[in-house]
Formats: sequence, C-alpha cells, structure tokens
Amino acid sequence: MAGNTAATGSGAGAGGRTGPETPADTGAETGTETPADTGAGGTEAVARWIRRHAHPLTTMDPGAPAADLQPLAAMVGNARTVALGASVRDSHELSSTAHRILRLLVEQEGFRALALEGDDAARVGLDAYIRTGAGDPRALLAGARSFWRTGELLAVVRWMRSHNERNPDDPVRFAGVPSDGGGARPPYSGPAGVEWSLAENTRRWHERTGDRIVHWGGLAHTANGDARTVSPAPSPTAHRNAGGRLRRLWGPEYVSLGLTFHHGRTSQPVPDPPEEFAESVLGGAGLDAYLLDLRAPAPAPVREWLAAPARTRLVGPWYDPGEDAAHHMSGGALADWFDIVVHVREVTPARPLTG
Repeated sequence: MAGNTAATGSGAGAGGRTGPETPADTGAETGTETPADTGAGGTEAVARWIRRHAHPLTTMDPGAPAADLQPLAAMVGNARTVALGASVRDSHELSSTAHRILRLLVEQEGFRALALEGDDAARVGLDAYIRTGAGDPRALLAGARSFWRTGELLAVVRWMRSHNERNPDDPVRFAGVPSDGGGARPPYSGPAGVEWSLAENTRRWHERTGDRIVHWGGLAHTANGDARTVSPAPSPTAHRNAGGRLRRLWGPEYVSLGLTFHHGRTSQPVPDPPEEFAESVLGGAGLDAYLLDLRAPAPAPVREWLAAPARTRLVGPWYDPGEDAAHHMSGGALADWFDIVVHVREVTPARPLTG
C-alpha cells in the first residue's frame, strides 16, 4: 500500500479532532469572519508555492492511464474514507475527475465502496445493477434526483458493473444503510440531522463491512466542517457537517478532498470568482487542472493564507449568477476544510444522460 502521508498529522491541514460526540455538540460557530487579505505579495507567494507543489492533470478521460493522478495514492495513505467534495455537481470536468479518482482508489488502493450523496442507490436499483447486471442503468438513473441524471454518472455506474464482472469475488458496492430499518434516528432536526445521517451511514457501512469508502458528494457536506457556514440560506446555517463528524471519529483516516473550479459554465454561466474567494488564488497559479496536497511544506505567507478565514464557492440548484458572491461556504480555513484539492480552471456542463 502507498505510504501514509495523510496519517502523519503534520502540516497545515492536519490535526482533526477525535473523540466521542454528544447530541448537544453541534459545532456551531459564533460571530462572523471575513477572509484575510493576503495582499499582492502574499498572493504571488501562494501562486509560486502552488506551481512548485501541484501535480498537473493531463486528461479528464476516466479510461485514460492514471499516471498524472498517481501522487494521490501516497496522499491518501491508510484512510478509511476519502471524501470527494465538489463545489458544483453538474460539471463534466469535476465529475469525470471524481470518476478517475474512484477508479484509482478501487484498482490500486483497495477501496471497495462508493457512498454517493443525494439519493438512494438501492431505491433506484443501481446497487442491484452493479451486483447482478439486472436492469438498464440509463433508465435507473432517470428515476434518480436531477444531479445524478448525467452521462458522467452513467459512466461510473457502468464501470462499477464492469469491474464486478471482472472481479466477482471482490466486488465494489454502493455504501448505504441496509433497508431493514436498522438506521438510527438522527438526534438533530433540519440540516444538522442531514449531516448526522450522512456521516452515520458512512460510519456504519465501514463498521459492518470493513470496506474503505469513497464518499462523493457536495463540498459543503464533505469538508471537515466543524466550523463552516453555508450561504445563502433563509438565514446562514452553521453546524457541524458530515465531514466534521467523520474527522472527529477517524482523525486523519478521514481524508477530505475538495473539487474546486475557477469559472465556466454548468447549467448556468459561472463568472470568475470574487478576489476574496479561495478559487481566485487557486486559479491564479496559471495551471489548467491540478492536484495539490495542502499539507505540503510551505513558507510562512502560504501557511498564513491556508490558515486564514476562507470562502469557497458553492454552486447548487438555487445558484444565481447575478449574485455569485452570495453563494459560498465560510467560517473556517482552507487547510482545515481540505487535506487535498483538485482545481480545474474552467468547467463545462455535465453531459446529458444518454445510452
């Protein structure tokens, strides 16, 4: 297995808390923070550091050789779960990159389960399909929530089935609580209850099967969000999210990877990010697409930027391009939220669900 870079507990992004939780421990933040202004010199120092430590990605083709992604194996180490948190769900580039990462982790690192946020793979028949081949995956996905109805996810499902045909005694599965009523009732209501359930489902699957899990979902759910606020909302919401709960439970064996982008088009046009957003700096390094370990050695200006209050964009179903700056996650630091980032400068829409 690859070396345990993630488990060393060193670097700017390490040090997740461990220990038991109680229902009263919601992790809500207090007060309002604004992103730190790194200044021109600090921004250039960060850009130089990114260019020095980034691993450029040369393709978005899930079937291509994974040589450009190979450094990720050492970054992941002995993680029980690697979370792929996307800042937008209907992007071709971010979805295809998540597929490539899933293949690398399954084929080379022994991961055997995919926790796919947003719907129930068993409900729509996808779990039965990848296990037995029963059903038409395109028709099954057509009955799922809208952001699952993409050609990129169809390719993932078909690859999972193909893997299982080649490896019938060592299959990959969709992770999820069995449909036997065994799931526990969330101790919270509303968004906090959703986050608790996402984390609990992943925890229970690992406890029941021992599988190493790829958890693919939205960035606001998967980030190590002991302190994070999602905006806009009827009122900005602050509570411990699923990633924060799993980091408390498993420490550095929960690896948080953020899938971010600078600009482009998904179902709507997305402009360049505001200067105070992390993506403005990540995209200013002059690279089209890259993999970056935020725990890499860094000089003081970079460490300060990584540890400063941050904002990162969230492009969801209610995104309004005219109010782009309002759609973000805040209340924490980039190096706390993510161990690793994959940044793509320009994105295009996800492909239609076709045969």
